[in-house]
Amino acid sequence: MEGACCAGEPAVIHLLFTGGTIAMQRDAAAGGNVPAHGGEALVEFAPGLETIAPYRIENWARLPACHLGPDRLWALRNRVCELAESGEVAGIVVTHGTDTIEETAYLLARTLPSRVPVAITGAMLTSSDEGWDGPRNLLDAARVAASPTSGSRGAMVVFHGMILAGDTAVKTHATEPAAFSAPHALPLGRVAGTRVVYDAAAPEPPRAVQPGEGLTARVALVPLVVGDDGTMLDLARPEHDGVVVEAFGSGNMPPGAVPAVRRWLDDGKPVVLATRCLYGQVTPLYAFEGGGARTVALGAIPAGPRTPSQARMELMLALSAGVAYGTQ
Repeated sequence: MEGACCAGEPAVIHLLFTGGTIAMQRDAAAGGNVPAHGGEALVEFAPGLETIAPYRIENWARLPACHLGPDRLWALRNRVCELAESGEVAGIVVTHGTDTIEETAYLLARTLPSRVPVAITGAMLTSSDEGWDGPRNLLDAARVAASPTSGSRGAMVVFHGMILAGDTAVKTHATEPAAFSAPHALPLGRVAGTRVVYDAAAPEPPRAVQPGEGLTARVALVPLVVGDDGTMLDLARPEHDGVVVEAFGSGNMPPGAVPAVRRWLDDGKPVVLATRCLYGQVTPLYAFEGGGARTVALGAIPAGPRTPSQARMELMLALSAGVAYGTQ
């Protein structure tokens, strides 16, 4: 379906609706929020969209974010890539459930060309809630996707007035409308009223992963606990191609987990070392048994400026493409 302009005109933005809270309302019989609205209804809820840019609507799915597994994520990535390379659109808006926006945004940021802006958004409240944030976020995302200043910025998360790079955006609050931040980076900018304001020139895009045929690699994410003896790491090893270990502090773990890490490495399976801390990153400073310096010396790879979920997506991409280990 098209908005105020035919699809072929170069200024058009493509609205790709996938579901999530932004498309939900409360259902008393079901006992909570359920998918309800398609793209046409959401556009009706956001008056003024037609003044931002000509648009067209695609109802790609109407799914909660937690229903988007590797196959659906890859299909979404391919659809966005097809649109970006079509030459028909100036920008793309993707509405998405917030629970896994960080994985989708990271995937798009790492595998798509940056020349067409992709603004990913959603909502923390439903159309049944007072103060529903969906219409504002949709309008803001459309403004970012349509703005000439967004060129070459690639995939971004636009939420509660903030603009975050897709490979840095993380959901950091479970329920508040201001749910997203970038623990390892600064925001790119903001939407101030009707204006898109960037705080700096477009950064040099990260070196893109050359993707394989899908997210075929199986990568485990194993958080460690006090006194961990490696049981969960051992249980995950036979069925997975690599693992992200969510360690303590700057990359430390209980000594009992170290032999399990060694068994992964002995099998030729990569171990990426991440931290459970929201801010900062693994820094191999400690040389006691279980200390990050010794685990890295064994062959584990620090996750760098990535959360555990982002490190897992990076490793999935690399292993699926046949790249050894993979974090860069």
